[in-house]
This record gives sequence, C-alpha cells and structure tokens, in this order.
Amino acid sequence: MISQPKLDRIDLRILAQLQRNGRLTNVELARRVGLSASPCLIRVKRLEKAGYIVSYGAQINLQKISSLLTVFTEVTLSDHRRDDFSRFETYIQKISSVVECHLVSGGYDYLLKFMTKSVDHYQEIVETMLDRNIGIEKYFSYIVIKSPIIKSAVAIESLLDSNDT
Repeated sequence: MISQPKLDRIDLRILAQLQRNGRLTNVELARRVGLSASPCLIRVKRLEKAGYIVSYGAQINLQKISSLLTVFTEVTLSDHRRDDFSRFETYIQKISSVVECHLVSGGYDYLLKFMTKSVDHYQEIVETMLDRNIGIEKYFSYIVIKSPIIKSAVAIESLLDSNDT
C-alpha cells in the first residue's frame, strides 16, 4: 500500500497545470510552478506513483469527426439490492456510447451521459438495454440542444479554499 503524500501548494499548482496541458515539458512545468526542473520531476513522479495523476490524454473535437448527439438519461431500477446495482453497472460498462454513469441520490438511481450519432442510434441502444433485462423500471431522456459551458479542468485550488469565484 502506497502512503498518500500530503499535498502542498506547489503540488496543487503542478496538478492544475498538468490538468490544463499534459504535454508541458518538465522544464516549462517547473517554470510555471516556481521550481527548478529536477525537484519538479521528482514531485510529478511522486504524484503519479501515489495515484493523483492517473493518465495523460488529448481532448478531441468530436464535432470535426462526425455529428454528435448528447443525451442525459435518468434511470430508475425496479429493485435496489446490491446485485441489482452490480448487474446494471456491469452491463452499462460495455456500452461504448455511455461516457458517464453516476449513481445518484434523489428521485432516480443513475444519471447516464450518452454520446451517439443520432436519436435513432440512441433509441436503438436504449431498446437493447431494456431487452437485456438488467433491472430498468423506467428511464427519462434529455437531449442536449446546446452546451454553453463545458469545462475539462477543475479549479483544484478552489476545492481546498472556502472562496469559490
């Protein structure tokens, strides 16, 4: 078991910078966070080893590849035993069009985010889910018309401060 290092302000700055641009060179990252290159690299490796940095990737403009439909779907299960949740989650993980799945509190059980090529494609996926008998009692779909705000980075510093601006 790896002990979790205590994060200081520099660690948080490193995480924030890498979250915005994972392709920064170590030298540029060090400059932005106020360190020399060697201590910065040591900190990055420590953050990776401790699991704070999970992966590096590229953000793709999917609209340039193909038209895209985003649908949020509320799902209520018919039963609420541990096995019911497990069966549903195991099946949902296999659906490539599901890009997010959240178990939530409130009036329904799960909030799913689908990204599909059309309404027909989405409906086909949902009908297949219903045919598989994975415990869905009811669902409601919300087709996204416009997404005026999508943030790919979380303001890490604001999660630790009491002020949210």
